[in-house]
Order: sequence, then structure tokens, then C-alpha cells
Amino acid sequence: MGADTSPPALQDFLTWRLHRLAKLTDRRSIDAYASVFGLGVGEARCLAAIGQFAPLSVKDLAAQANLDKAQASRAAQMLVDRALVLKSTSETDARGVVLTLTRTGRPLWKRVMKLIEQRNADIFGCLSAAEQRQLEAVFDRLIAHAEGRLEGSSPATP
Repeated sequence: MGADTSPPALQDFLTWRLHRLAKLTDRRSIDAYASVFGLGVGEARCLAAIGQFAPLSVKDLAAQANLDKAQASRAAQMLVDRALVLKSTSETDARGVVLTLTRTGRPLWKRVMKLIEQRNADIFGCLSAAEQRQLEAVFDRLIAHAEGRLEGSSPATP
């Protein structure tokens, strides 16, 4: 008989595991964002990204917050409506907008960032400091590879 041709178990794929971990952590984050800040997860991610990377266009916000442009636009508008984010006309593109935190948004951004820091500590608390550094380095490599920035990489490179 030939080699076993059955596919690997779904739960053994890295992408499956990453998605599962993301969903497990998102559930707790969603609850925390809603109960502590009254924000949806998309709004919280956008607030965090705007605070970290401002000024941002909606397109750049979508990329930084890992949302599609429509989701980022809706979340940004909700933050504008709550006076947490200022939307102004871009100096370089009269049709574009630029998003920045307001005086009201900055303290909330700091609180959101503290929650994100705490959530990360909770999630990665089962790992030693050395394991956390290793995992961060591995994630950095995987992200760079997925973005096509890793020099000398190809799909066949292990």
C-alpha cells in the first residue's frame, strides 16, 4: 500500500491555531472594551491605532487596525461622534481626511492601551520572559514574511 494520503488534522495547522487564539482572546477583549469603555472592538482598535500612529487617513487607519476600509470608516465616525477623534481635511489631499485624537480622546486612549497591555500580560503570562521574547521574534518574522519583506524568502523556504 502507498503512503497515507489523508490530509493533516485541521487543528494542527498554524493558521487554524492562530485564528482560534485570536477569537479566544477577542471574546474577552470585546467584553472588556464594552463594559469598561462602552466601545466596540473595532472602535477600540481604531482608537488605539489613531493614538499610536496619528495623523492617519481612513485607509491608513484600516491598515493599522487590521480592519477593512468600511469598518475603519464606520468606527472612526463613531469615535468622531463621541468627540474622541477629530476628523479634518488632509493638507495634501483635499478629498481626504486626517484622524487625530481630541483632548477627550487622549486620556481614553491611554486607558485603552493599559487594558491592551493587561490583556497581553494575561494571555502571555503562561510563558516565561524568554519564551515571550522568542514568540515575539517568531511573530515578527512571520509577519514580515507574510508582508513580503523578509529578504531571500520564497514559498519553498522553511
